[in-house]
Amino acid sequence: MESTLSARDRVGVQDFLLLENYTSEAAFIENLRRRYKENLIYTYIGSVLVSVNPYKELEIYSKQHMERYRGVNFYEISPHIFALADNSYRAVRTERRDQCILISGESGAGKTEASKKILQYYTTMCPTRHNTHYIRERLLQSNPVLEAFGNAKTLRNDNSSRFGKYMDVQFDYKGAPIGGHIINYLLEKSRVVHQNHGERSFHIFYQLLESGDNSLLTRLGLQKTNPQHYHYLVKVCVCVNLKVYFSFVCFCERTFELLKVVASVLHLGNMQFGVDEFEETHVTTDTQLKYLAELLGVAGSALSEALTHKKLVAKGEEMISPLNLDQVLSARDALAKAIYGRTFTWLVQKINQSLVYYTSKCSSVIGLLDIYGFEVFQQNSFEQFCINYCNEKLQQLFIELTLKSEQEEYEAEGIGWETVEYFNNKIICDLVEEKFRGIIAILDEECLRPGDASDITFLEKLEDTLGGHAHFVTHKLANGKTRKAVGREEFRLLHYAGEVNYNVTGFLDKNNDLLYRNLKEVMCQSGNQIVKQCFHPDELIDQRRPETAATQFKLSLAGLMDILILKEPSYMRCIKPNNGKQPGQFEEVLIRHQVKYLGLMENLRVRRAGFAYRRSFEAFLQRYKPLCPDTWPNWRGQLLDGVSTLVKHLNYKPEEYRLGRTKIFIRFPKTLFLTEDALEIRKKTIAITLQKCWRGYRERNMTLFKVIMIQSWWRGVKGRRRARHRRQAADTIRMFIKGFILRNEPRCPGNEYFLDHVRFSYLMTIKRNLPKSVLDKAWPRPPPSLTEASAYLHHLCIRNLVNDYCRKVQPEWRNQLEQKVVASDMFKGQKDNYPQSVPRLFVGTRLGNNEEINLKVLQTLGSDNKYGVAVTKYDRHGYRARPRQLLLTASTAVLVQESKVKQRIDYTSLLGVSVSCHSDGFFVLHLPPATSKQKGDLVLQCDHVIETVTKLAIMAEKIHNINISQDSIKFALARGKEGVIDFTPGAELRVIKTKNGHLAVMAPRISSSV
Repeated sequence: MESTLSARDRVGVQDFLLLENYTSEAAFIENLRRRYKENLIYTYIGSVLVSVNPYKELEIYSKQHMERYRGVNFYEISPHIFALADNSYRAVRTERRDQCILISGESGAGKTEASKKILQYYTTMCPTRHNTHYIRERLLQSNPVLEAFGNAKTLRNDNSSRFGKYMDVQFDYKGAPIGGHIINYLLEKSRVVHQNHGERSFHIFYQLLESGDNSLLTRLGLQKTNPQHYHYLVKVCVCVNLKVYFSFVCFCERTFELLKVVASVLHLGNMQFGVDEFEETHVTTDTQLKYLAELLGVAGSALSEALTHKKLVAKGEEMISPLNLDQVLSARDALAKAIYGRTFTWLVQKINQSLVYYTSKCSSVIGLLDIYGFEVFQQNSFEQFCINYCNEKLQQLFIELTLKSEQEEYEAEGIGWETVEYFNNKIICDLVEEKFRGIIAILDEECLRPGDASDITFLEKLEDTLGGHAHFVTHKLANGKTRKAVGREEFRLLHYAGEVNYNVTGFLDKNNDLLYRNLKEVMCQSGNQIVKQCFHPDELIDQRRPETAATQFKLSLAGLMDILILKEPSYMRCIKPNNGKQPGQFEEVLIRHQVKYLGLMENLRVRRAGFAYRRSFEAFLQRYKPLCPDTWPNWRGQLLDGVSTLVKHLNYKPEEYRLGRTKIFIRFPKTLFLTEDALEIRKKTIAITLQKCWRGYRERNMTLFKVIMIQSWWRGVKGRRRARHRRQAADTIRMFIKGFILRNEPRCPGNEYFLDHVRFSYLMTIKRNLPKSVLDKAWPRPPPSLTEASAYLHHLCIRNLVNDYCRKVQPEWRNQLEQKVVASDMFKGQKDNYPQSVPRLFVGTRLGNNEEINLKVLQTLGSDNKYGVAVTKYDRHGYRARPRQLLLTASTAVLVQESKVKQRIDYTSLLGVSVSCHSDGFFVLHLPPATSKQKGDLVLQCDHVIETVTKLAIMAEKIHNINISQDSIKFALARGKEGVIDFTPGAELRVIKTKNGHLAVMAPRISSSV
């Protein structure tokens, strides 16, 4: 802790005992502000931990942080809740004394989260025993269960605990958590039936409506609607969006029955009543009554009767009297509060049963008290009276135990104890709890007395009995100035934390907390097992009046004090920095109020009444020994002598310190600050000295041993390397031989090395002997196991070569190849003279110098001419041969005779082209007969038939319309007549007209021209 004193101007001091002006509340709050600004939310007052709610997630609760604080002295590192938890745990382990941690603060200050962090620390860092994992889980899961049923949204806190909770975490002799036990105090049952504006009822109602599935809600008679649909939730001001985690299944085998009880409270709130002509009250909502009777497992008629009538027993006789409408509504609300309150108690008991570990004996416990903080509202009622009474008792215990621990420490160290003046709030506790004259006694007396007792008569009785008390004021007893601040129905108590006005309205009803006898009878007959356990038949036999709520709370609080007084306490005070729940916002007025009612200044004053700082001789000497030449670097004598030598060298004055038996006590923080500042200056010299010594030592040792170390290391490396190489060589030879033997077997561990080697060798052979061109067919012969892979690689290699070849081809040559490919697709294997055409290139035109196109034709066609060839046309009448030129343009084929365009054929009208399979040059252009301009098909013959037909097919996009006939070609003549060309093989090309009118063509078997 002392290590941060050098930064105290920026982050404040970690312990308020080190404040120089410790009596100044402003200095106290300023120190809080500095630390809060730096996200340092924890500060000590001696052994008391003060926490300021950051309202944001801080990265200080990870398992690494838990490890940092485990087993470390309380003051050794920065303040933290884990340090408080670990300090209590180590006291349990080493001293075998039961511990308790008291967490207090107002609503929204972070008490519930603090208890969760402590519980998380114990379940994570404590040792684990066999079969105790589920106990750890249930310890953690108990919090969300109790929060669901016992927490609610208030004006100050969205998750405010509306009950007090004391949990004992039980440990075995090895320090492992083996169980737990929970005691609950003063559940705010009135919240079930009434909430202030802007507040909500308990979370479980909204969780059930929001997260229950439709089938579950239907069985419970509920609807997933706005919570305002239900009367007991009608005062909700914002819609909830909570996800329910039914983790209480782990604790309860009757989950559905528990939900039925929750749903019954909502149905009970929606029950409505009316008055008939006989002035008798009756139930008007039969549907709600039906659901309620089904959920509670009681008869609907009996429940209706019990809600609208009351049973009186006098001298052994029972009398039934009707209730008016106001009494019926009060009875309904009383039943709702009783059902929910007793169910909550039953749930706590079930959780306790689940936390029992029967196979091991509890050695010690650590108690966690998470209880309501001091509450001061605009309107304070019975609940605030009980809560503030509880805080008075805890403050009384806190002061007594603090003074006691201080006195014990002084006596143990042999230092004289000086009497400390402090405000003893026993006078306020007696004012509340004194027999016959205390406020609770007067309240009980007013509730029990016959006659017309009311809240006003109770206030009058208080004025008559306590009129002269210094800490009690009413409107009637107050002077003129105070009277304006106290209402006529209020009384004021001067608590240790300040003045609080309590409105007596509802005090008697809330204190009585009675339930009519006939309602108890109906509940005792319930078929719901939970309700049946909550309402025991013994209540009907016992004729004594039950204790009032205030008396029950006083007795339970006395029991709590008995528990705490037997344990060694640790304290945590939680502070809420602002009412808006905003991170980084520090409201000084609000914090000053909390500092006051938490008694922090009083605690600081008590602790500082003696000495501000104390530390063991060993720790003090270890830290500050560099400041004295006689104690640096090591002190060899007694610790007491070493500390005496040190403080004498530091010129401590006698009034500034005392030496005990094992500790030094320093009275003034300024003395410690000067010592710490001197140490900061000294650290630089020490660092230089240490660096110089270390460098010399390191260099000497490195020079002395480096040769030996290098030699030793190198010999070892060489020997290990040689041995490793030998082992690897032997293993390789062994695997190779075995693989060779099994080379023809399927792949297995015995031959995989050999097969891998063969594969690698073959791949390297391929790499060295790859084909250089597409025409290179050489390829290494593969081993049997790589035949398929070799074929695949060969295929890939050829494809790669082809791709490389294609990328290098010029556009003109690419066009030539594409035409050759089309020709191959059409004529390969189907026309005799195709092989002779393959090596001959296709050209742009076959018209020579003597066959140039006439200029007039060129003017007619323009520059659209793509290809020209000399052809012989055979007439349709007599088959006379006539020389012509066939010109192919982008869209038409043109037949030209010298300067005349004899025929123009659009590609779109071209039906197809027919050729023979022989080596003749004939081809027929088939034209549609419906066209008036076309007078039948064209019969042409040329020397370059394959080239001409290929180009025509490509330009006309008629590749698939080329017909290759075997013996004859039929073609259309004029006026629907049909002509036939017969082909026969012969020695030379001859064309004649036969007697049957056919054109006979004798095709040579081998022709040198195409």
